[in-house]
Amino acid sequence: MEIIPEHHARTKRMLICLGVFLLVFLAIGCAEQNNIEQGNISVKSESEQDGVIQKEEETKMQISVQANGNTTIFELNDGKAAKDLYEQLPLTVDVEDFSNNEKTFYPPNRLDTTNTPMANAKSGTLAYYAPWGDVVMFYDSFGSAGGLYELGNVVSGEEHIKNMSGTILIEKV
Repeated sequence: MEIIPEHHARTKRMLICLGVFLLVFLAIGCAEQNNIEQGNISVKSESEQDGVIQKEEETKMQISVQANGNTTIFELNDGKAAKDLYEQLPLTVDVEDFSNNEKTFYPPNRLDTTNTPMANAKSGTLAYYAPWGDVVMFYDSFGSAGGLYELGNVVSGEEHIKNMSGTILIEKV
């Protein structure tokens, strides 16, 4: 057995303490660097999300319906039927009364209702009744029906729907 002098034991303890201190220092530094990088990722993600939100706002499909000197604006949803209608614009068509709560018109081509939500129509709902192939603008509550799909909702000019008559002009906004 070898006897280590006292000063070697202190030196050895000091080196061990220094090594532990360096390991702790490096571990804290790495953890802090990781937090900073994750913070940058979060900031980028928020910034990217803002860009996506702004892009979505810029790409919202809106249409105007002009009738009797008044304009009604609808915002379309992103269902396939709404996109089909949007692609057929501009249209000049006749609007018709139907029942006591809606105005209808017929687009030139039928709309594909794939991935289109069913409608629970109320005043201001723009819908598509697939069995007849007509677009419906509701000016009073209706509810739901088989084959009635929601295309969007009124943004402004809801009060003009009830009085629409004759030929209307429908355009992209």
